Amino acid sequence: MTKFENKIDFAVLISVNNANPNGDPLNGNRPRTDYNGYGEMSDVCIKRKIRNRMQDLGCRIFVQSDDRADDGAVSLKDRASKTEGLNKIKDRDEFAKTACKQWIDVRTFGQVFALKGFNVQSVGVRGPVSIHQAVSYDPVEVTSMQITKSVSGDKKEGKERSSDTMGMKHFVRFGLYEIKGSINVQLADKTGFSVEDAEVLKECLQTLFMNDASAARPDGSMEVVKVCWWEHNCRDGQYSSAKVHRSLHVQLKEGVMAPASVEDYIIELEELKDLKCEVLEGK
Repeated sequence: MTKFENKIDFAVLISVNNANPNGDPLNGNRPRTDYNGYGEMSDVCIKRKIRNRMQDLGCRIFVQSDDRADDGAVSLKDRASKTEGLNKIKDRDEFAKTACKQWIDVRTFGQVFALKGFNVQSVGVRGPVSIHQAVSYDPVEVTSMQITKSVSGDKKEGKERSSDTMGMKHFVRFGLYEIKGSINVQLADKTGFSVEDAEVLKECLQTLFMNDASAARPDGSMEVVKVCWWEHNCRDGQYSSAKVHRSLHVQLKEGVMAPASVEDYIIELEELKDLKCEVLEGK
């Protein structure tokens, strides 16, 4: 594994077409928006998709979805218990080091281990990769339609078959969202995050919505447009992450009032002196 030595900032542009990028469970699963109507995706949602892609690429993941569990574990405690030697460790630093070595998502995003039955009751790991919530460049139009949620497959004796259950489906007509993130060298030193891990993360960002299709997000409705990957030439970075992220300029073309596709935008990258930026297309 190659030691990670230079700070990295990244930004991902994603387009949403007739899909629900991240439903709000406290608002009838409507797409998340702020008070001004701008679309949002939580950082937790984005990290879940990255973890799924890491798993697809053959990496060991600690925080797995129940429907994607690949090791037979039924809980995080069960997964930790099945890791050889982990429940025998008494030193917190050694526990954290072992966990980071076992699971790429732990050494990437960090993790809090608050597990009963272990010799160390609570261990916190700070990960080097930080990700902002995604926000759309313009207010999004949320459309709702009434649907049949389910049907009754049984007919009770002496009664007619129960009627279908009705519900609502919500989706964003179109939105161009931006995800921002950074990789901190100092924290990478502590977790063992490597250059190879950074390449895995880059691949995951390019293929963020692969194997992610659902009724709310049909195949092709969510697309990675561009990935901007800035690699600094030092540990702390030549520029602040805020300045680097501001160097990506996205604005509507003249005369466009309501964007309907990514072609309605002008996407430009401001060059920062001595800072290399790799621009990648989504896969």
